[in-house]
Formats: sequence, structure tokens, C-alpha cells
Amino acid sequence: MLSSLSATEVAFVMAAVMQAVLAIVWVLGAWAVGDTRRAALHWATYAALSAVSFTLLTTALRSAEPQPAEGLRAAGNLVGVIALMALQRGVWLFIGRVPTYRFHLIALALVLVASWIGLDPAAGYIRVGINSGVLALLCAGMARDLVRHARDDLQYRWPVLLAIPVLAGGIGFALRGVRAVVWHASVSAEMTTNSALNIGSALSYLVIALAFHATLMALVVARLVAELRRLSRHDGLTGLLNRRAIEEALAEQVQRSRRNGEAFALMMLDVDHFKAINDHHGHAVGDLALKHVAALLRHGVRDVDHLARFGYRAKAAGRNRVNQSPLPLGEG
Repeated sequence: MLSSLSATEVAFVMAAVMQAVLAIVWVLGAWAVGDTRRAALHWATYAALSAVSFTLLTTALRSAEPQPAEGLRAAGNLVGVIALMALQRGVWLFIGRVPTYRFHLIALALVLVASWIGLDPAAGYIRVGINSGVLALLCAGMARDLVRHARDDLQYRWPVLLAIPVLAGGIGFALRGVRAVVWHASVSAEMTTNSALNIGSALSYLVIALAFHATLMALVVARLVAELRRLSRHDGLTGLLNRRAIEEALAEQVQRSRRNGEAFALMMLDVDHFKAINDHHGHAVGDLALKHVAALLRHGVRDVDHLARFGYRAKAAGRNRVNQSPLPLGEG
């Protein structure tokens, strides 16, 4: 069957297969990584709809009837735009931005009108121009959000690096839109044939889409690494620094004090009658008591202070007990 396909059709089929496989990968990822499930499912939707889009475009190229072919091509373009909207909404969910609907609804209305106009083969360039412009704007919005996330949340030194694939996609869509408007006669003809424009667009999309998915996977890995780093330094119950982290902070403060001659204060607190709370009300209530004490202490310290749950073990009356003491360390 592949031998009967043109080079353009082979490129489109490759793009469709790649996106279908990645859709399955993201579905499995959503099942495995619970805290990014909604975002991953949106990215799976993006990949699946992209596969449908390229399937429709391939079918349009193989159609011998001009009018059905234009309808399939318009449907493929529309599905492709919706796919990128799903990608953007997944990014919003991942970075914690509240998803909005206004721009997407306006963009979708424009694409629908352009698709209806583009059913006339002579006006196909209008559909390509508007669709490409909308896709370019979607990519620009995602690039802006990714740069802000990398700069403010991940604190990358070069935050723009995270957005390079999306920026490249936006530039490619923008150039295609400009070309469709300026040289619309040649573009309209090339869209319906086995042309270098279609082959180049499909292959470029393959590279950019892979870069898209690599960026998304890098975001997930970065969040997992940050969470592991946080868990290694914080107490799982109270969220305060753990014993290892406070000892490191104390050692650093001692070195700074010796070097600069500045003073610092160290205070250790013990919760009175904590064992009685566990004995009479159960360990679940004891955990709530510890969390409440930690919250009160956290509210009362400054940003420059450190607050930790020290948790040393001691022998008392022949029995082991755990002293769950919050320990504030203050500078100055």
C-alpha cells in the first residue's frame, strides 16, 4: 500500500502515526503520574487529534473529487487547530494558570468561517492564511507562558530555551500564513498536489512536534525532580524542614557567623503532653496536633528564618519514644 502513496502522502502518514503513538504514551503517562494527569490527558488529546488531522489531509490528497477533497482538507485544518488548543490548555493546567475560553472560542469561530470560505478551491489560500495565523498566535501564547514558568517557577538561567520548539512552530505557521496570502495562486495549487511545500511542511512538523513532546516531557521530569528534592529535605507530615536539612542550614549559619561575626538564635521546642494525646486520642489526632503546631510556628517566623521538625529518639523509662520537636533557626 505504501508504494502507491506519493512522497507527500508518506510524510503525512508518518506524522499521523507518530502522533498516534505519542497519544498512547501520554495516556500511559497520565495513568502513571497522577499529579499531572489532567495536563497529560490534554496532551494526549493534542497528539490524537493531530493524527486525525493528518489522516484527513492524506485522504484529501488521494481524493479524485475536488469538492469532497476541499471538505476533507478543511476538516483536517480545523481538527489541527483544535489539537493545538488542547495542547495549550494542557500547558495551562500544568503551570497552574486558570484556563480561559474567550480567545479559543473567537479563534475557533474564525477557523470555522475560513473553512467554509475555503470550500471554494480558489479561496483555499484564505483558509490556510487564517488557520496558520491562529496556530501562530497559539504558539506565541504558549511560548510566553513557558518562558514565565521557566523564569519564575523553575528559575532557569535561560528560560527562553524551554520555549524554543514552540517558538519555532509559531514562526513556521506564521511564514506559511504570509506565503498563502502573498502567493496565494501557487499555494492553492500546491496544497492539492504532491508538492515540495506539502512535503517540507509535513517533515518540519514532524521535527517540531517531536520537540513539542520533548519539551512537555522535560517539564514533567523537572517537576518530578523538584518534588523528590523537596521530599528529601522536608518532613512528610508537617512540611517543615527535616533533621538533615536543618543540620545543613545550621552548619552553614555557623560558618557564616564565624566569618562575619554576626549573631544568630537557635530555639528548640518540645510539645508538652504529646504522648498523652497519642495515647488517649490516637496517632491520627496526634498528627493533626503536630501539623497545627507547625502551622502556628510557620505563621510566626520571618522569611529568613528556618523551621524544622528535628525528631530525635531518646530512652525514657525503658521505652523508646520519639520527640517531634519543631526547631526554629533565626538569623540576626
